Amino acid sequence: MIQNFQTRGGPEYGRKNLPKLRDTLKKLKLDGFLVPHEDEYQNEYLPECNERLMWVSGFTGSAGAAIIMQNSAAIFVDGRYTLQVKSQVDNKLFSYEKLENDGLKSWLEANTKATHIIGYDPKLHTPNALKKLKKYSKAKLMAIHNNPLDNSWENRPEKPTSKITIHPIEHAGESHHHKCIRIAKLISNKHADVALITSPSSIAWLLNIRGADVMCTPLILSTAIIDKKGKVQLFVDSNKLTTDIKNYLGKNVVVYDETSIENELKLLKGSKVLLDPSTASSWFFDTLSDSKAIIIETQDPISLPKACKNITEIQSTINAHKRDAVPLIRFLHWLDTQAQSGKETEISAAKKLEEFRHETTLLKDLSFESISGAGSNGAIVHYRVSEETSKTLSPGTLYLIDSGAQYEDGTTDVTRTVPIGKPSAEMRHRFTLVLKGHIALATAYFPEGTTGSNLDALARMPLWQNGLDYDHGTGHGVGLYLGVHEGPQRISKAPNDVALEPGMILSNEPGYYKKGAYGIRIENLQYVTKPISNINGERKMLSFKTLTLAPIHSSLIDKTILNEQEKAYINKYHKTVYDKISPSLSGSTLIWLQEACKVI
Repeated sequence: MIQNFQTRGGPEYGRKNLPKLRDTLKKLKLDGFLVPHEDEYQNEYLPECNERLMWVSGFTGSAGAAIIMQNSAAIFVDGRYTLQVKSQVDNKLFSYEKLENDGLKSWLEANTKATHIIGYDPKLHTPNALKKLKKYSKAKLMAIHNNPLDNSWENRPEKPTSKITIHPIEHAGESHHHKCIRIAKLISNKHADVALITSPSSIAWLLNIRGADVMCTPLILSTAIIDKKGKVQLFVDSNKLTTDIKNYLGKNVVVYDETSIENELKLLKGSKVLLDPSTASSWFFDTLSDSKAIIIETQDPISLPKACKNITEIQSTINAHKRDAVPLIRFLHWLDTQAQSGKETEISAAKKLEEFRHETTLLKDLSFESISGAGSNGAIVHYRVSEETSKTLSPGTLYLIDSGAQYEDGTTDVTRTVPIGKPSAEMRHRFTLVLKGHIALATAYFPEGTTGSNLDALARMPLWQNGLDYDHGTGHGVGLYLGVHEGPQRISKAPNDVALEPGMILSNEPGYYKKGAYGIRIENLQYVTKPISNINGERKMLSFKTLTLAPIHSSLIDKTILNEQEKAYINKYHKTVYDKISPSLSGSTLIWLQEACKVI
């Protein structure tokens, strides 16, 4: 992939397309329509043909929603996108609203009447999300099966048709036949007959297949049914299949064209069907109910096994991170030398990192579009650089680069903050507070049953003690050559009842953002280790093992506010980075790494 820095979205989208949608709503006698960011597969990254929220508003963030009424419209985003939405969405057409704390529900409660009829596409909303809206909305929410936005969208991009590829056993560590047997046992334990799997990521893991239907994530858009004996029905565009894939899948996996899913669901009359109300669309629930199937609402049975990486997967991702460290360190060296000139830009820097990664010859894709933010743009948590917004890396500022790569053996995600010129005392102080929180989480020991919500405060405490905080989660799950954001585990303030288990990969990324000035984030990936016993302890404890290998910029560290244990952690981490990566470097980059990893 070569990251596209042309502007996507922007106010012109809303100005051009909002009237078209309203004309269609009038013909359908609808007072309004709900437009979520999610598509039929509840994906984070969408194919161009499913970028409905962008089409109607101009907003390109990875989370959000809009409510389109005849005489008003509102767009809802979370704390990551409060600055971005103002630059992309016309405030004369849309009011800016908070997505958090049931923002849509509150808006509907305050701005609709009992006589209003607001439509929604049941394929784009989960039952969990709709229940809240229906409970509090004064308006009647009506399922519209022929999406009016799609009907208004002229020259809509074609659906993706990437070919299915095999994810090799040397990286998966388990055959797809064995995985099917394992998941079948979980289905049987739930006293169900089948599970309907609507997540392309779950299907990719289950069958050890990958594709390229969406950017940054090697997915094939598909749906599957697996029964309690392990037999699978795969619903996918038949153009994506090859003879080799059909032979690989074997007789236990029967392939259907994706258009036949509704007919097959109707055949499940009387069957007990596992279905996840948080990830499957309302359409599946409605169709199964109409078919007289018995729905058992439960978490996707694949999500937890997928999250708990086996020994082979952990070794594969260790290899991927070690490989990715070489271009990353070459880039950090470049930032500390050539990029100090004041002539480089956010775009040229992002391109340079991608160039270094391509030189490995094994890069499959970026794992997300690089967040390359200089100065005040670094304070925009999920900033997306474009030719219109790109800033110069100017002396006296901080540069934040959050990037990741997709390799066949692993998915990486790393953030580093680098000074351009001499950093201020405030920058160093805030950076070190973030670093202290990062270290606290990285070195945590915790008993079995601990959730990410239990650990989140460790990363925030140094900031809290100084009256500071950040408005995003501290850690997200990460897939194995799959999504860079993967559940069900996470580390955040938000309640989460999923316990951390051995083999789970999570990010550790506290930050601080000073609006209009600079942003700071330090992110490594880490995985949960098997329980270990302390010589003086009474209970076995889990811990984290760091995967990311890249130095943390020492000129931003205020050593006077680090304790001895924190200094020891930094020195040990830097020694590990140098010992593992220095044999792969030479010349000035090697000399730079030696200096970057010296004892503080």
